[in-house]
Amino acid sequence: METLNLFREIYRKFTGRRGRPSRDDLAAAFRFRYACFKDLLDSNTQLLNLIADVEEKLSGRHVFGMSYVRSQAARAAFHTFRMIKSLDVLSGHKYPVLYRVLDVINIRIKHQLGKRKELQVTELVLPLSGVTKEMVDWVGGKNAHLGEAAKIGLPIPAGFAITTRAYVDFLAFNDLVDEINKQKMEIDPADPQTVQQVSEAVQALISGAQMPPALAEAIHAAYARMTAEVGEAAVRVSMRSSAIGEDSELSFAGQYLTILNVPADELLPAYQKILASLYTPRAISYRLNKGIRDEDIAMSVVCLQMVDAVASGVMYSHHPFNVRDDNILISAVWGLGPYAVDGVITPDTYRVAKTGDLGILDMKVACKAVQLVAKSEAGLEEIPVPPEMQDQPCLSPDQIRGLAGYGVRLEEHYHGPQDVEWALDQAGRLMVLQSRPLVLQAPTGKELQDIPAVSGYPVLVEGGAAAFPGVGCGPAFFVQGDEDLLNFPDGAVLVARHSSPKFVMVMPQAQAIITDSGSISGHMASLCREFSLPTLLDTKVATQAIAQGQIITVDAYTCRVYAGQVAELLNHQPLRESHLKDTPVYKILQHVADSILPLRLVDPKSPEFSPDHCRSLHDLARLVHEFSYTEMFKISDLVSAREGYALKLDAAIPLDLFLIDLGGGLTGADPDAHKVTPDQVASVPLKALLRGMLREDVRAREPRPVQLSGFMAVMREQLLAAPNLEERFGDRSYAIISDKYLNFSSRVGYHYSVLDAYCGATVNKNYITFSFKGGAADDLRRGRRVRAIAIVLMGLDFSVEVKGDRVDARLQKYESPVIQEKLDLIGRLLIFTRQMDMLMTSEAGVEAVAQNFLQGNYSLDMGAIAGSLETTPGSPAAGDSSNRRAGK
Repeated sequence: METLNLFREIYRKFTGRRGRPSRDDLAAAFRFRYACFKDLLDSNTQLLNLIADVEEKLSGRHVFGMSYVRSQAARAAFHTFRMIKSLDVLSGHKYPVLYRVLDVINIRIKHQLGKRKELQVTELVLPLSGVTKEMVDWVGGKNAHLGEAAKIGLPIPAGFAITTRAYVDFLAFNDLVDEINKQKMEIDPADPQTVQQVSEAVQALISGAQMPPALAEAIHAAYARMTAEVGEAAVRVSMRSSAIGEDSELSFAGQYLTILNVPADELLPAYQKILASLYTPRAISYRLNKGIRDEDIAMSVVCLQMVDAVASGVMYSHHPFNVRDDNILISAVWGLGPYAVDGVITPDTYRVAKTGDLGILDMKVACKAVQLVAKSEAGLEEIPVPPEMQDQPCLSPDQIRGLAGYGVRLEEHYHGPQDVEWALDQAGRLMVLQSRPLVLQAPTGKELQDIPAVSGYPVLVEGGAAAFPGVGCGPAFFVQGDEDLLNFPDGAVLVARHSSPKFVMVMPQAQAIITDSGSISGHMASLCREFSLPTLLDTKVATQAIAQGQIITVDAYTCRVYAGQVAELLNHQPLRESHLKDTPVYKILQHVADSILPLRLVDPKSPEFSPDHCRSLHDLARLVHEFSYTEMFKISDLVSAREGYALKLDAAIPLDLFLIDLGGGLTGADPDAHKVTPDQVASVPLKALLRGMLREDVRAREPRPVQLSGFMAVMREQLLAAPNLEERFGDRSYAIISDKYLNFSSRVGYHYSVLDAYCGATVNKNYITFSFKGGAADDLRRGRRVRAIAIVLMGLDFSVEVKGDRVDARLQKYESPVIQEKLDLIGRLLIFTRQMDMLMTSEAGVEAVAQNFLQGNYSLDMGAIAGSLETTPGSPAAGDSSNRRAGK
């Protein structure tokens, strides 16, 4: 009833009148409901990405401040609220309790955020020598890292930080906050043109504003101190953004402005341009989509003496994706560094041992025909490299070892690998320009080919995605159901077809996890990061390539699984230490994260899977995500059986199928038409379903061989059954579609099935839910038929539940091609089941019919079935769920 009331409410909103709504009115109502569902899926994805970022910060390898903690807490609450609101609308306001649970968690988070006194920095400008990591909220990450480098005695250019206090004062002096907010009200997130217009307007406001006299004076005074320090009358500078949250999950790295070789008279205009870069179209859109408030962003600027570089480049203190290569990698080009960073020139590469005397292990010198240099007055230019220098190394052996020494010291200071930008000045001094954490990534494509497999060990699996990098070794243990989790041995490697949050039960004793499919931003991946458990997902073939009980080594860096114990890998795992765990801001994040990250609701069948047991935002998101499938599953209940609301599909299938397009589901359809053809279907999931339903071997028109006893039993049940609408459904079937969405409601005689699916580019959003109920046979045959369908669905990797004469199945978080393949098979199954009741004359027929379908025999030929019955070793007892057999 609640669902129907919701439909009437939406209908009144869109029509504003009584009476029969038009086809467009009904479609608009469905589009509204579908939009809520898409918002829910979007916020679920955003929240999971946010959780992954907070987990990465808790590793202690990144500098962050209270601004980051507050912003992420606010965003997490925003996306959780958006999910709850979307579900509440979908359900007809059945879940008001979820708002109350969210309030309780938010109060707890606010209490934790209010515990720490803020470090108050009132200065507009700070010398880099006085900057530390504790000031990150006031100077941003780039400044904080440079200050730390100076603190441990590494050479950095002379310079200063223009603080976020200066940014706040700049906006206040020009009364820009209210004006920017007024401009932002003109933004329509669905209309990129409005974002572009607001971006141009806001950037013009900032660039054209007046510089506060106190700020101008502070910048000029800092510049004068810098020129005195270096002993030059006129120093050109590089000015780089150092925004709060930059180089983290909060913002697009590299989107804010950097201006090189700035003369003294351009300092203030350049500063204003960098402030204005906070409001590029892409930055505005990103914050809108991520739920980032403008109150949580601020711009600091790095001002460094411009290094007139002889050579520049990048240094990694560890190989970025090869766990076994714990050496220093240096790349170098002549001139300024952008040509190395942007890949304009193939750089020299030097590989240096991290221990002993920092010996040079390998040197590859490239031909470097051009270089980027600073012009004498201002700006940059490209010039040719002198011919005699083009094939010469940019650094001498002593310089290579000296630079490698910087890398070692930075790694020791930060307790983790570093990504360092450097330059060699005209006086032969090596300078550190920037240092940030180097996050080791799993290699792909050509990168993987460049890392040879460890010799002497067969490679069982190669490929997939690392949810958490690392190495684990132990006997393979296959998990297919809850019983397997209860019997999981300590020290084993969990192998499964698909990821599941239920695996948290055994994560403390597991050495690693490998699955055929799954998403690195899913719920289970988050749990694996929480337990620091090496995890390899989406391998496609793990359950086929690995044998039960086989000793294997999982390398979740290179995405390989080896047979046997590979000592070379187990001895080369990088240390995961933290240099921030004793800081006040880290402890605040830990406490706040306790109300955001932990996932306790892992089993939807558990009695504890309820609002009352939600203790974190992650719990709430998991609950809402699960309930949303059920609510979207009911969408077909809103369809009226009367004509005029939908377009009939003109196709050779045994259904009267009518389509309601939410947008993008059909192409080339006449607005006044009453029919469409399969060629006009653009909906990805419906096209896949129809492929299965239209197969010649499934929909063969000739009469099927029928067993007489089965036919008479079905006919007797039809004749005796009361014509009750609760039992007998109408003959119309409906498909509510968009480009990526399908809700298919099939009512054929006494059979009733509903299929709900989403099939797009984001793995986390993709799913299929399928329910089948009814049948004209007696209870015994209907039960057998349901068990046969359950065996088929489990053989197709669905999770399945059978209750009476109803089967419910789900498959989720697979890539689009896999979802389409499964929908094709369900299309075949829908046609295949139409005469299945007649074959359910014995328990042996349950397994035989299911195995015939899984083997591609759709004829329902009694001879073939009889042959299968003769070879079927035993048959399940009546009432058996068939779960164990179907899970093979």
